[in-house]
Amino acid sequence: NLAWLMNLERQARGGRTTMAGDERNAKQLKKEEARRTKRKIIADAGGVRPRNKKERFRDTDDSSGRRGHGNGGRKGAFDKTSSRHNSKSQRHGGHRFGRVMEQVPCPNAPRTFTLSIAVPGSVVSNAQTRELRTHLVGQIARACAVFHVDEIVVFDDKLANDIKGSGFKGVSRDNKRGWRPRSEDRSEDRNEEGKERRQGDAFARSDPHEFMARVLQYCECPQYLKTHFFPIHPDLKFAGLIPPLDAPHHARAWEKCKYREGVVLDKRGSGPGAGSLVDCGVRKKIEIDRVLTPGIRCTVKIDPSSYDTPVPMKGRVVSPSAPREEDGTYWGYSTRLANSISAVFDEAPFEGGYDLKIGTSERGNETVDDKKFRLPTFRHALVVFGGVAGIEECVDADESLTLSGKDSHKLFDKWVNTCPFQGSRTIRTEEAILISLAKFRPFVAENKAHNPDGDTGKWGAEDDAVSFSDAAPSEESSEDDTEEET
Repeated sequence: NLAWLMNLERQARGGRTTMAGDERNAKQLKKEEARRTKRKIIADAGGVRPRNKKERFRDTDDSSGRRGHGNGGRKGAFDKTSSRHNSKSQRHGGHRFGRVMEQVPCPNAPRTFTLSIAVPGSVVSNAQTRELRTHLVGQIARACAVFHVDEIVVFDDKLANDIKGSGFKGVSRDNKRGWRPRSEDRSEDRNEEGKERRQGDAFARSDPHEFMARVLQYCECPQYLKTHFFPIHPDLKFAGLIPPLDAPHHARAWEKCKYREGVVLDKRGSGPGAGSLVDCGVRKKIEIDRVLTPGIRCTVKIDPSSYDTPVPMKGRVVSPSAPREEDGTYWGYSTRLANSISAVFDEAPFEGGYDLKIGTSERGNETVDDKKFRLPTFRHALVVFGGVAGIEECVDADESLTLSGKDSHKLFDKWVNTCPFQGSRTIRTEEAILISLAKFRPFVAENKAHNPDGDTGKWGAEDDAVSFSDAAPSEESSEDDTEEET
């Protein structure tokens, strides 16, 4: 009996081996059939791999009666050739369901007024990880680009250290130690970079406000200038996860744009009186009409016909607001840091400050849904958003203000609830920015600023001349910003 049982076990083991061998043979035959089908398709195409998707996925005879896809009859198999073709066509405007917008729509009407927003940097502390912080700032940057925001003010509401669970521990502007993640930086202690970070030099972590400002500046910078102005920094570790703004000043190399952003090189053109050379993201360097300090960013006006000429291209330095004031082309936003909510108003970069100040709150005394709601005529409008606790808490935390939080509406010309009857107890700041800018969009478009010089749609005569001073920093960049970037 024992011998009989052992014989049965040998037969069963041999049967299993035979079944496994049959499966391997079937797979091998299937692969060989796929190779023969592929060679036949290439031969029918004249020895060239077919690039057309219809030719690539043609019907083939399959034992199961299914439609063959040129990959051994496997449905949904990945086709590298077709994928490369599709990605290349998408880069040049193609898309599966139509065409991607090749150019951002231009209003073709001068826009002389500006729109600014102010947001507390403490909202970044409410995110749990650095990836979420970066994604949150990217949402704000995208919303501002879509709705033509010209300035973003990141102010300190003095509440960043009071938020529980914050990754930023005990950070102030005088002590920029920054936070240390629990496990990410342990390996860095073994190299020089980890030592530099602990010593608090250029690699030191930032507080929430500087983190937000740095990521916002990185998003706004054209893609071909990022390496010039943004060295490696921990705050930008996950900046690649942010969708690009794709604004008009983020021009491609083959686009024949009238205006381009560039960086001044440490070179000059040939000939007497030659100006500096500027890298504007095209194959040829552009010679400007003056000599500027190398390493600064500037806006260059170029004749579109000069792109096709073999001679060196020449351009003229203009103000960053020139595209907006000429035909309404959106030309990005500037980023400013403020020490408190009161500094948002006191340190305005415009002469006379903001003539229209709008506060957003769920306790606003008027709503945009009201049929009688209108915005007065303005030159420089500012929309202020609160943090996790709202604008009222920001006003209470600002010691330079004598107002209490319940009287916050006295700081603004408009105290607006942009989302009445909300379905949630809270609206996050990034959501409030998107909702409010969308609601204000038609009222901002109707603005007709007063022009003391006539009916030309401008406040005054346009002056393309731009003065530069190497001794003092400009309004858009300070000495502190330059030190942080370097």
